[in-house]
Amino acid sequence: MELWFPITTMVEGATERSPETHEGAQAERPLCILAVDDDSLVLSNVAVMLEDLGHKVIAVGSGARAIEEIESMPAIDVVITDQAMPVMTGLQLIEILRARRPGLPVILATGFAELPPRLSPSIVRLSKPFTQRALAQALAATVIS
Repeated sequence: MELWFPITTMVEGATERSPETHEGAQAERPLCILAVDDDSLVLSNVAVMLEDLGHKVIAVGSGARAIEEIESMPAIDVVITDQAMPVMTGLQLIEILRARRPGLPVILATGFAELPPRLSPSIVRLSKPFTQRALAQALAATVIS
């Protein structure tokens, strides 16, 4: 099989897309985001989407590593964590983070339909799989709230 791609990306008469028409618009201000997921492929995809949105990303594969980063990096603006992780769930991590940094915004990314009833309304939920646009909207909701 061979794939042939055109040398130019512009069609005659077409205009270049602005960043706002991209699936996830650029951030108003760059954030330092701690992304936590035990699945390295998911974690790297989330990191790429966040970087594409203009943010700085610290990617870690466990709740324990996330706690270490929070303690050593006071400049973290938002945490995005997976719910289903071994040893420590996303909700357990959020409880620990809230005890150490009460005002820290968090996003809980999960593929599960049901979560415990004790889920705080201040925790933005992001359903997996998600698009870059959904991620950008969750970030906007988290930073505003």
